[in-house]
Amino acid sequence: MGKLSIKDIAQQCNTSITTVSFVLNGRAEEKRISKELKERILKTIEDTGYKQNQFARGMRTGKTNIIGLIIEDISNAFFSAVARIIEENAYKRGYKIIYCSTDDNTEKTKELIKLFVERNLDGYIITPPKGIEDEIQSLINQKIPVVLFDRYFPGLETDYVVVDNFNGAKKAVQHLFDAGFVNIGLITTTSDLTQMQERLDGYEEAIAENGKKPKILKIPFDNSAEQNIETISSYLKKNKDLDAIFFSTNYLAFRGLEAINELKMKIPEDIAIVAFDDQEFFKIYNPSITAVSQPIKDISIKLIDILLQKMESIDKPIEKVILPTNLIIRNSSIKIK
Repeated sequence: MGKLSIKDIAQQCNTSITTVSFVLNGRAEEKRISKELKERILKTIEDTGYKQNQFARGMRTGKTNIIGLIIEDISNAFFSAVARIIEENAYKRGYKIIYCSTDDNTEKTKELIKLFVERNLDGYIITPPKGIEDEIQSLINQKIPVVLFDRYFPGLETDYVVVDNFNGAKKAVQHLFDAGFVNIGLITTTSDLTQMQERLDGYEEAIAENGKKPKILKIPFDNSAEQNIETISSYLKKNKDLDAIFFSTNYLAFRGLEAINELKMKIPEDIAIVAFDDQEFFKIYNPSITAVSQPIKDISIKLIDILLQKMESIDKPIEKVILPTNLIIRNSSIKIK
């Protein structure tokens, strides 16, 4: 037989498409569908000899062995490294991963969650953009396992794995003061999500404790690389008294290095640099770049562990995990005497 549709099953069983859908989604009891009709529908599927794909089989058994990994940007080295380890660990435990990027876009994320829920995925790991609290709450209400990472919603009771952004940022800025730099700027995004807000707070507290005034440049997330370089160049030209910059994300640090290069400024003689989120590139850049390193392996393993435990027992107590960061000091923040 060719590809069987829900409509075909409904016609053969003399019932509605909705009823077949409820049976396939494992909601027969909840919708008070008789045991006899449920068995008839399932037997019709068996008798056709139709080989279901993993999604279709999941609709029938309630389990697809597929996890949805919805992250901000798969091309970003931090997110791709986390995704790789999650995929590896999930595969060892019998699960496959489907991942996609949200580009920090609320509507796109809502559509992706809706698509994955329709495909009956077993669980979700999500770096949420703002405005999807209702969608996350809906997953929780439907008892679908979900773990947030990199950021969370303070008003939402859900599992999450994040790093200590506040102390990571504060330590990075304090290191610059300790190294002898006095006018330290922050280049960050306009995002008010928890991770960016905490990095901003950490910067501001270190600045205040050292009796200085903050000098902050906020750049929209959806700016192009060229716009970022231009904006950072303009900021550096206007603030000639700055002797150090703390970048709140690695992609802004990359654009910042390009801007500094174009302005023919020397690191660290003209301006010292520290970036949040370490990258291989920072080790080999000349001079090497001081960075706040996130524990990628620990984050990844903790995420998959919590999700798989949640998939085994949805009523498991909520885990809110905050992992420490590590400041790796390199040449970009060492004052040349």
